[in-house]
Amino acid sequence: MKNLKRTIAIVCGGDSSEHDVSMRSGQGLYSFFDKERYDVYIVDVKGMDWNVSLHDGTTAQIDRNDFSFMENGKLVQFDYAYITIHGTPGENGIMQGFFELIHLPYSTSSVLVEAMTFDKFVLNQYLKGFGVRVADSLLIRKGYEQLVSDEDVEKRIGMPCFVKPSADGSSFGVSKVKSADQLAPAVRKAMLESNEVMVEGYIDGIEISVGCYKTKEKSVVLPATEVVTDNEFFDYDAKYNGQVKEITPARLSEDTTKRVAEITSRIYDILHCNGIIRIDYIISKGKDSDGKDVDKINMLEINTTPGMTATSFIPQQVKAAGLNIKDVLTDIVENQFR
Repeated sequence: MKNLKRTIAIVCGGDSSEHDVSMRSGQGLYSFFDKERYDVYIVDVKGMDWNVSLHDGTTAQIDRNDFSFMENGKLVQFDYAYITIHGTPGENGIMQGFFELIHLPYSTSSVLVEAMTFDKFVLNQYLKGFGVRVADSLLIRKGYEQLVSDEDVEKRIGMPCFVKPSADGSSFGVSKVKSADQLAPAVRKAMLESNEVMVEGYIDGIEISVGCYKTKEKSVVLPATEVVTDNEFFDYDAKYNGQVKEITPARLSEDTTKRVAEITSRIYDILHCNGIIRIDYIISKGKDSDGKDVDKINMLEINTTPGMTATSFIPQQVKAAGLNIKDVLTDIVENQFR
């Protein structure tokens, strides 16, 4: 009898500094998926070396012509790709373009949306046009550093500020700069990860992260996670070495919680996203038009392939929402076939 299970590729690895983090997300997803419903394989993509982990503990090479492989003398072809690469080529549209060419459904947003959300500076300029609050920022391109002087940064952005790779993840190459003499080293550090660097204004406030996914039948905004760390910011050590306190749901007022959910859902629709995304915000204090105190919701960045280990934000938020991560993943996969 023909196997009626869909065959799922969890595509992880990638070519950025977050390769190993992505592999952990791949293992997390493998543990979450419904094995009664799906045949699930982990595919490690690194450069031109693409390998799939077989059920007997060995590996096989992926045929890049059609993303198939051989197992026990039989050809195996995937029905769906769940992309969990953090960084290139899975978060910037490259992998998505490949899957479009071979007509394989995948878990993330389209090529254009992935490319746009991967470039923090481009995304901020785009969403500003829709009224989304973001910090002021400048772009510095490799080879053209002289076009943006330290004085320009101090005058336009102010101190302190953040220097970060514009087109990369948020775990490596990020610096909090407190004085002009720290700018050049911070830019050099960021350029080890990306040829374009964003200098972004500092916003004092509470950092939160909110997951969201939509299908043809439902729209789900997950409970926000509040990020509390004694580090200068939510850096690699805070994320992966336990130097952080994560509070889900975040300690926000009912009104702010509602507004965060509305903005998150709106951004998802503006970009026409697909699958699970996670949006990071800073909640700062301000005044409304009547001079009353109000929480200002400032978008930091959008992660279209959020971490998926057992302790990552999304699984935490799914649990806090009273949902089952296995069912959530099934909803996302099956939405492509309805």
